[in-house]
Formats: sequence, structure tokens, C-alpha cells
Amino acid sequence: MTTATKPRMPTLEPEPVPALRCCLLSGGASQRMGQDKALLPHPAGGNWLERTLRLLAELDAPITLLSRWPHHHALAEALQLPHLESVAEPAPWEGPLLALHRLMERYPDARLLLAPVDMPHLNTAALHTLIAAAAMAPERIHLAHDGARSQPLLGIYPSPPAICSDLAASISGGERRLLRWLDDQPCNAVPLPAAAIHNVNSPAEL
Repeated sequence: MTTATKPRMPTLEPEPVPALRCCLLSGGASQRMGQDKALLPHPAGGNWLERTLRLLAELDAPITLLSRWPHHHALAEALQLPHLESVAEPAPWEGPLLALHRLMERYPDARLLLAPVDMPHLNTAALHTLIAAAAMAPERIHLAHDGARSQPLLGIYPSPPAICSDLAASISGGERRLLRWLDDQPCNAVPLPAAAIHNVNSPAEL
């Protein structure tokens, strides 16, 4: 007498989490500061641009510098950081939402860690907290939050087809406000120390 064996149920493998890429935005005109913020001296040495690139390099992920300024690219390349890609931002220069759209087009199906050049107190602890939170729900956008408001220029933005196509449609429709676009996206807030993610825009804030 033979014993019938139950059919084995197929095991569902978890979807692989897309690779992380750090993207530094440094293409602004620094009008409120009155001088190029990226070139301001940093207490840790070098300038804000160099310091932020070195900070991102500690995450052992590829880095993209997006800037319209040639001297920013020259400074970045002089650092000789591994896995650094320096990308000239083409005109028109219409803010971070358009910059994000260009990055998503360039790196489809990636998770983009977006960071601005004007958070001089950003540190590795804050970045690791953000990355750990995003790993729990990699399909959602994760934005830094200082306890009072969102800081969307520091966040992790997945770029699956659905989000990319929605962003492309918004850009085509004339939308240029990052917060307005984020209102309709799947977002999680990640609480981070306010001092670490303070965005410095004017001489008074220095």
C-alpha cells in the first residue's frame, strides 16, 4: 500500500529590494544666500559640497552629483571618490521636482536617496535612520521630518514604473512644486533630529 504524498506548495521568494543610489542636488542659484552655498567653508574641512559628498560616500552606495555648475563637477571629480557620477543638469532649471524627474529617468527601478547640498549638519546617524526606515517599506517614499514639518529634499524615493509615470505626467502638466506632487504619493515620514537636517538658506541662518 502506497501513501499518497501531498503536493508541495510553491514558495514565494520575496521581491528583491532595488539598489540604493545617493543623489546630491547642487544646482540652485543660492539667491537668498548671496553666494554659492556649495562653496561655503565647512567646520569639518573643505566646503559644503565636498563634505556632503564624503558623507554620502560612507554609505558604500553609488553617488550622483546633479548640478548645472561646472566648478561643482570639477571639485567633485578632484575628490576621486569611488562610484561617483557627475551629471550636468540641463536647462531649464526649475527646481527639485524637475531634478527628481530627470534622476528617475536616468535610474529607473532604483531607490534614490535624495540629499541637498545645504544641510551642513547632516550626519551618518540621520542617514542610517532614514535608510533603515525605508527598508521596512521599500515601495513607499520616505521623507525626513524635523518634528514640525517635512524636509522632502532629504528622502528616499523609489522609482518603479508607477511613480515614474505619475511624475512624468505631472511634469508634462506643468507641475514644479515638490510638496504638491508628494501630496498624492505613498509617503512615510521619518523623524530625524531637527539640528541634523536644518536647511540653511540665508546668511542669518548661518
